[in-house]
Amino acid sequence: MFNFAKTAVLMAAITALFVVVGGMLGGEQGMIMALLMAVGMNFFSYWFSDTMVLKMTNAQQVDERSAPQFYALVKELSQKAGLPMPKVFLIDEDSPNAFATGRNPDNASVAATTGILKILSNRELRGVMAHELAHVQHRDILISTVAATMAGAISALANFAMFFGGRNSEGRPSNPLAGLLVAILAPIAASLIQMSISRAREYEADRGGAEISLDPEALAHALEKIHNHAQGIPFQAVEQHPETAQMMILNPLGAGGLAQLFSTHPPTEERVARLMAMAKNGEYPGAN
Repeated sequence: MFNFAKTAVLMAAITALFVVVGGMLGGEQGMIMALLMAVGMNFFSYWFSDTMVLKMTNAQQVDERSAPQFYALVKELSQKAGLPMPKVFLIDEDSPNAFATGRNPDNASVAATTGILKILSNRELRGVMAHELAHVQHRDILISTVAATMAGAISALANFAMFFGGRNSEGRPSNPLAGLLVAILAPIAASLIQMSISRAREYEADRGGAEISLDPEALAHALEKIHNHAQGIPFQAVEQHPETAQMMILNPLGAGGLAQLFSTHPPTEERVARLMAMAKNGEYPGAN
């Protein structure tokens, strides 16, 4: 519940930032134009995100005949979660990873690399796919798209101000220095909030996955294995299309130090620690 509340607060913050920046840089008309531009760009991404990312990663759809064990695992977890059966895909990559996509539970897809199937036990793989189904259950694609829409609108306003100068709510030129500072800092702030929302959703998908699989320890061990094995093994499709990295269970491109502020994923060590605490304390339905 904490991460749901955190997401709500962050969504309110990025909305408030849009209103403030819009008023300072673009006035009422500028705000409307920027929002319409962002909505238009992200609507296409939201509606066709599953098709685009599956194509970018060269994912191949499988069924109960071509991948019986993996398909049966996803089917079992979907039933436990009360979700429609998603489309199931495999990606021929040695780098261990997985993701979920689709605009809603009725149009969802889950995918895993052949590399992750090689290194994880069946129990650990259940934890990973339960995490991905939790993303579907929580409608995280929609949440991410709304956050991206607001961040994109703020960036559009900032670009407008950089080239044409800021306008206040009455349509008059705003303070040039203040406008310049806002134009530079607002997109950074929007990105920080957007990435914070993404990290909160990952924590919540970890918790949701543990509840679906009834095995938080399995997901913790899986995350550790993926983190360790992914070092030095390139995920070629993601390197060619880095925009897909945010969708993976672990970002294969990595981020450390100050860059962690702009990371789409929380530190693996923290995720593992939270899951192990869940296992120790029995903080999930079905725990004894």
